[in-house]
Parts: sequence; structure tokens; C-alpha cells
Amino acid sequence: MNLHTIDTGFFKLDGGAMFGVVPKSLWQRSNPADEQNLCTWAMRCLLIEDGDRLILVDNGIGNKQDEKFLGHYALHGSATLDGSLKNLGFHRDDITDVFLTHLHFDHCGGSIERAGDLLVPAFRNAKFWSNEQHWKWATEPNPREKASFLKENILPIQESGQLNFVSPENDTAFHQDIRIRFVYGHTDAMMLPQLSYKGRTVVFMADLLPSAGHIPLPYVMSYDMFPLKTLSEKQLFFEEALANDYVLFFEHDPVIECCTLKQTEKGARLGETFSLAEI
Repeated sequence: MNLHTIDTGFFKLDGGAMFGVVPKSLWQRSNPADEQNLCTWAMRCLLIEDGDRLILVDNGIGNKQDEKFLGHYALHGSATLDGSLKNLGFHRDDITDVFLTHLHFDHCGGSIERAGDLLVPAFRNAKFWSNEQHWKWATEPNPREKASFLKENILPIQESGQLNFVSPENDTAFHQDIRIRFVYGHTDAMMLPQLSYKGRTVVFMADLLPSAGHIPLPYVMSYDMFPLKTLSEKQLFFEEALANDYVLFFEHDPVIECCTLKQTEKGARLGETFSLAEI
């Protein structure tokens, strides 16, 4: 098995929303904001190369939304999904599986593209993977989260016949060597892939821990539907990660790709930082 980082560019979100009840005087130390209080975030995906399978975990915001929508998020940077794949010698048609941690637009927007008046899968040869509980949550959204679940990103996957579901009871049905961790604080039934790689355990953190700046327990996003659940899930995960020296792979940290944790008198804190390629 080989793991590769897939960069799809950067976007911006409000710093206060990203750090919830934490004062700006604290969070801006790790994530400085611009004059509009917006912080830069990565949309970093993971490519898993294993035998005849080429698995893409999440796929960024895509490019099919109109300029008004994209303007809200200040997309920038030279990296693209197609460019990152090309640098590794791959094409999107080589992807066999697209694993979606959850269906917020910045994680699954690249799943679907426009072909004239049609919305079609951007990965025509791939199976798309979600789970029934989260799919129902996303397709019957609550008013608070509705703006993050865009129908044009989601429903065409099912209409294409390429949609598949993972279940908590049988997560290894997706891949015998990839454990799927289900978490419920950020959104209902988000999935975190956990892999054994070069003697280490690598966990794709998605939005349980969007960045290294979110490691302190109270640093929970206002976007989270159930913040106390997130706090509990972080605490339990940190205990396991510290005990087993896990590698955390960040989807949204603008600078840090991977890290370990260290125990301090204040709790879990940032340990070593490195790129995936350095493992």
C-alpha cells in the first residue's frame, strides 16, 4: 500500500466560526485572520494506492458552483485535484473508489461535474462510498446545516448507480486493511479512515480535528452540530492516539500535513510535524 497527498487548493472560512467559543486572541496565534476575519484552510485529500484499487478520500470543493458561491470562500492556490493526480502519474478515470468522509460541500464537491446541462460523476469508473445514516442526514438536512449539503453534489451520485454504503457493523467490507471510525459530533455519522502504513497507524482526521490549531479540547468549531459530542470524541481519540503514537493526517490545516501528539500538563498537544512522504 502507498499513500499520497492530494492537494486541491485553499479556501477561507470565518475564524470565529472555525474556533467556536475560543477567543480570537488565542486562536489567531496558530491561524491568523485577514482583515475580514477569514482564515486560510487547505482542502487536502488522501490517495490510497493498493493493488488494483486506487482510493480517493474526499475531493475538495470542485469547480461547478457559480462565481457568487465560490466568491464566498475565496478559493486560491495553484493546486488542483487533477494536477495533483497528474503529478503522481494518475488520472481521475483511474480512481476505483471515492470515499467520502461526509457530504459537506468542501469534502464532496469534486464528486460531480457539469457536462453541458447534466450533472455527472467526475470519477466515472469509481464506486462512491458513504453510509446510510449520514446519507439520510444529508439528504433530509436540518435548517442549520442545510447550506453545507448541496443537492447538486449529492443526489447525482445516487442517480448514477455508483453509490455504495459502509456500515459501522461491517466497516472492513470497504477494505479489509482499512478501519473506518464513525464519529457523530461534527455531523451525523462522519467516517475517518484509519490505516496501517510503514509500521505506523495513520488516521485521516476530516473534521473531527480540522487542523493542528484545534488540538486543545475546547477548540471546537461552531459548525459542529453536537459540540459536546465532538469534545468527548476528541478526548477518547487523543487517549488512544497518545498510547499508540498515531499519525494524524489533517485535511484542512494550511501548513501542517501530519503530526503526532504529545502529553503535557495541559493535555494533548502538538508533537512532531511532518509530511506524509516523510513517514
